[in-house]
Amino acid sequence: MTDRPALLLYCQHSLGLGHLKRSWALADALSADFRIVLLSGGVPPRDLPPPARIEIVHLPPLAQNADGRLVALDDSISVDEARRNRCGIILDTFRALRPAVVLIELFPFGRRKFAGELMPLLEDASSGPRPLVACSVRDILVGRGSGQQAHDDRARALVDTYFDAVFVHTDRQFAALDETFRPRQPLQTPVYYTGFVVSGAKPPVVAARDGVLVSGGGGRFAEPLFTTAIEAHARLSGPTRLTIVAGPLCEDSTWHRLVALAGTRSNIRLQRTVLDLCGEMARSQLSISQCGYNTALDIIRARVPALVVPFADGGDSEQADRARRLEALHAVRTLPADRLSAPALAAAIAQMREFQPAPVSLALDGAGQTARLLKTLLRARHVAQVTAPHEPRHEQLA
Repeated sequence: MTDRPALLLYCQHSLGLGHLKRSWALADALSADFRIVLLSGGVPPRDLPPPARIEIVHLPPLAQNADGRLVALDDSISVDEARRNRCGIILDTFRALRPAVVLIELFPFGRRKFAGELMPLLEDASSGPRPLVACSVRDILVGRGSGQQAHDDRARALVDTYFDAVFVHTDRQFAALDETFRPRQPLQTPVYYTGFVVSGAKPPVVAARDGVLVSGGGGRFAEPLFTTAIEAHARLSGPTRLTIVAGPLCEDSTWHRLVALAGTRSNIRLQRTVLDLCGEMARSQLSISQCGYNTALDIIRARVPALVVPFADGGDSEQADRARRLEALHAVRTLPADRLSAPALAAAIAQMREFQPAPVSLALDGAGQTARLLKTLLRARHVAQVTAPHEPRHEQLA
């Protein structure tokens, strides 16, 4: 038994691991003051342990292909069956736990494909003893093209109807919510900038860096980067140690192709997963990677010369946007994904030998600040409820 108030945290990782690792870091920081129950909607990552002090409810795993289509990762059930099962598990968990706080990662700013399981949760949370409901959002949102305005307007209405707070996990000097979210009617729900959420120990201080480290986040969509790096390695002048970290979501078929391509070359090392990618970067002379949220923070913390190849499948603009901002700070150099080839990468690696990243000062205590904000909001809400019980807010949604 515990006297800590319960916090129900929902996270769905679909393409990579960024959302899950950020949620794990938040859960770890929050667990000192809350009983954390995590609803985890993606496949558990290989060889990466979650924080010790949290409870995890694994939903039937769903993932998203690069073309945006949902797939069930359990071959024994269909996507529709998985959705029905997930919805039931979410509501059952909420009703059994009756948490003081519900923290939902990204929705409704994203994850619209999962509205069918999240709207019943929000409706349930808005009746009876109402918890504090908050949304957890990263630094940059994905663009929606011609549907952007309709998406932003509907997300704004949902937030103002069901949520008490929005936590944006960024340094406002780096990226502000209104740069990628512009509803016609301004948000009424308070928005709090927490700083970036990082996990793990501080990177080591090393006397000398060595080798080229190639990584691709979770690894589900990094095969072109990995294979091009192996091909480019043969074009480099002088002996260079190349290490490729395939990632915990890298498929076995991809791994076997990488092993075959690397062959017996002694200067190429393949690793499935590392527990501390930031530490590996700090020991490396050069990092080559994509530019997801966690990878970007690892680069900044490790202060490693970094060449980023932002993921851009399906018109995804988030990583390219982040890379552009980092490049403007002279923290990285960028090679666009549509220009990735063995000759181009080999040339870029050669040019990186003269590059030293500029120091970047960003707020990195997002996990701790989120915990402090939640405790403050919960106390204030309790005081307000004693004097004036909360009335559910319901806006007419189009």
